Amino acid sequence: MSRKGILIVVSGFSGAGKGTLMKELLRNYDNYALSISATTRNPREGETDGKEYFFKTVEEFEKMIAQDELIEYAKYVNNYYGTPRAYVEEQLEKGKDVILEIEIQGALKVKEKFPETLLLFVTPPDVVTLKNRLVGRGTETMEVIESRMQRAAEEATGMDAYDYLVINDDLSTCVKEMHGIIQGEHKRVSRNAELVEKIKNQLKDHLKGE
Repeated sequence: MSRKGILIVVSGFSGAGKGTLMKELLRNYDNYALSISATTRNPREGETDGKEYFFKTVEEFEKMIAQDELIEYAKYVNNYYGTPRAYVEEQLEKGKDVILEIEIQGALKVKEKFPETLLLFVTPPDVVTLKNRLVGRGTETMEVIESRMQRAAEEATGMDAYDYLVINDDLSTCVKEMHGIIQGEHKRVSRNAELVEKIKNQLKDHLKGE
């Protein structure tokens, strides 16, 4: 019986280390596919179109919305972010566990459309660490950093909707823990209904033969 992939949504505060965590997960294990989001924000230094994101104009993005080419989309800090549908569905059919790195608005929309989606929320161990990481990036003004902290306070109200909390304190430990959560999820009875029925039927046949 071929194993179906799990759709996983990873969210977390800006500065929680989601991007680094995803890269390490893909580097250490071979059964994951990281969905590439489309966005209207400008590329950061070193980012390439089609690798970190599909960079779109507002007009291009709104055309994707109109043609139902996105699993979800949301607006964050005046930019659109969304998940292209085709790539995700293709990878799940191949048995890959597909990871979407999106914010809370989008995560809840995905869960609504696909109830079996696994929701993981990544956070540093405390708020001091969160702010230090944002400052340490060196890419944003203090005004932008404070707006991200304010956004984090708003996002924290949605943490209860997630299935698992992932504390990103030590990167190596966090990667192993996240992999363990996902692999354990494959054993959930509700994800193995076909196998459960097969075993039940085999036992019935066995008893009939006695």
